[in-house]
Amino acid sequence: MRHGMKYLIGATLLALPAMSAKAETIRIAVGHQSMCTDTYTAGIVVKELKLLEKHLPKTGKYKDADYKITWSDYSSGGPITNQMLANKLNIGVMGDYPLIVNGAKFQATKSLRTLYVAGTGYNLKGSGNAVVVPVKSDIYEFSQLKGKSVSTPVGSAAWGTLLKALQDHKIPTSQISLKNQSPAVGAANIAAGKIDAHSDFCPWSELMEFRGTGRKIYDGSEAGVPYLHGVVVREDFAKKYPEVIQAFIKAVYEAGKWIEADPVKATDFMEKWTGVEKEVLYLYFSKGGHLTLEPSIKDKWVEALEFNHGVLKREKAIPPLDFKAWITEDYIKAAYKDMGVDYAADKAKVVDPLKANAGLPMEVWHSRDGISTYAGLPEFLKAVAKFRSVGQKLNATYVYDKETGLKLFGKTAFYVADPKGGMATFLRKKDAEKFAASVDGKVIDFEGALKSISS
Repeated sequence: MRHGMKYLIGATLLALPAMSAKAETIRIAVGHQSMCTDTYTAGIVVKELKLLEKHLPKTGKYKDADYKITWSDYSSGGPITNQMLANKLNIGVMGDYPLIVNGAKFQATKSLRTLYVAGTGYNLKGSGNAVVVPVKSDIYEFSQLKGKSVSTPVGSAAWGTLLKALQDHKIPTSQISLKNQSPAVGAANIAAGKIDAHSDFCPWSELMEFRGTGRKIYDGSEAGVPYLHGVVVREDFAKKYPEVIQAFIKAVYEAGKWIEADPVKATDFMEKWTGVEKEVLYLYFSKGGHLTLEPSIKDKWVEALEFNHGVLKREKAIPPLDFKAWITEDYIKAAYKDMGVDYAADKAKVVDPLKANAGLPMEVWHSRDGISTYAGLPEFLKAVAKFRSVGQKLNATYVYDKETGLKLFGKTAFYVADPKGGMATFLRKKDAEKFAASVDGKVIDFEGALKSISS
């Protein structure tokens, strides 16, 4: 009897299917910045459109993987690095200066490392960071900041740009009152006139311009260094799950293409996700906008990051960084290959706003009828004047800087009218004044330009 029962139990066991190994849980923790436009293609857009989920591997060793994705939103890049060091985040999206601080801080440890694996977007001229003063301030030049109170999110890309500008103008940091303020606090203090100037990253300067509280006195394009953001990953995570990093890069690439396909629709969605006004986002993401959305790691970007490291090194604000060990194209090349996209072609292509934006039309964003385009400034100004004369609301207007090709809000640009009826627009007052002197013209503001057309 016992022998028979043993046989039955054995037969039953043999009949049971083989138990599969427990599915591995892969935790993907991403640190991003919903209030920094150049991180959107690796942050809020990927998150909201669920593009990472779309591209995550589901075959081979990942066949039974259980992915747990978390997104943590930060006001600047510094805290993301701290959370990555604590192993609470394994992927971080941040600007140029925070990126190199991230790599250097990790290399300063005995065993921890990060890898710079992809970009998100860039502006060749360096526009994105800027120094803003209250709109009614009598400060128009960066040199006038000596002895003034200036705030910035310390550790951010804007902090690095501020240090670079101080060095260029030969103003020691001891000759300004430097305050560490988050973007939101700095913007509030500019609006209230509680600070002389605030240095911040995209899109905060344009937010202050759009809301009528701040005015730029220094744009990142004056630094002469490209403006870029990128993706860093913990090396231990990347080596364990290389296909996950490749999936993330595919998601970044697709996010950029989604924005480019319909910027008006994209900015409408992004306004809902972030609270940043779509008119400000359009300044960045439209055709001719500040950002070129493309994740390749260009030689110019490596040079820019090495230069930025030197800026911080002179301030004794950063450890050494082995760039060759830190920057890797292995993951992005593999991702591009899987997508069937020519990586070498993307890497070789650099968009210069001065060339790319030449001949682009001026734009008026009508609150009811959407965006209209105008070939020249006279037609543009006449249209604005006509809309105003019948009381029609305009969301925003856009023109281009003659000096750099950068897109500007029409209401914040400096206009130069020459005796022959010509008109040009400028980002910086000093550029407008120089051009006006060369053509025997005069510098006027937006309202003055509208009056000159009307008369």
